[in-house]
Amino acid sequence: RIPKLKEQRRRKANRRLIFLLFLFFTMIAVVAYVQSPLSHVKKITVKGNDLLSTNEIINTSHLSRKTNIWSVKKDSIALNLQKVNVIKEAKVEIVWPNTVMIEIEERKKIAYLESDNSYYPVMENGKILKDREVADIPINAPILFKFKEGAILKETVSALHELPDEVLNAISEVHYTPKKTDQYHISLFMNDGFEVSATLRSFSE
Repeated sequence: RIPKLKEQRRRKANRRLIFLLFLFFTMIAVVAYVQSPLSHVKKITVKGNDLLSTNEIINTSHLSRKTNIWSVKKDSIALNLQKVNVIKEAKVEIVWPNTVMIEIEERKKIAYLESDNSYYPVMENGKILKDREVADIPINAPILFKFKEGAILKETVSALHELPDEVLNAISEVHYTPKKTDQYHISLFMNDGFEVSATLRSFSE
């Protein structure tokens, strides 16, 4: 019996040793992987952007090829992106092994505000993108004249936002033309040559 017991103990000791060695080398491999460039982000893809460039979104996300894929905090990056006026919603996903995918929904561009012969995009929330000046006359949205940032502009943008796309696309210019009897009066010039005189209170109707 004694030789058999010794043999069984030896086999158990060998199995334990093999298991411990396997665990040890596995931990070394994991640590080496995490510390090596193999665990870094290799690719960042951006979808849904129009006004914002891909580089702007990536810079705002603070992601780079030096970022460890295990340290990517998806919710935190999405919240940070949503602080940008243009971005309505952002979603961040990790596509293993080394890709981060950013999908954004931009706010709708409603019009352009004319100021000193320059044009600035106005978003659906009434924000003017002053850092996105357009030198040429825009043709893909109405141009607002004599408006200033404030309640009147917000109400105008809100009214334009309620219009069907086919009506909004038919408007060439919107001029703020207040009267003594109506501080909300506006004049519109349509692409087909018609002129519309209205008050903001009932304009969208």
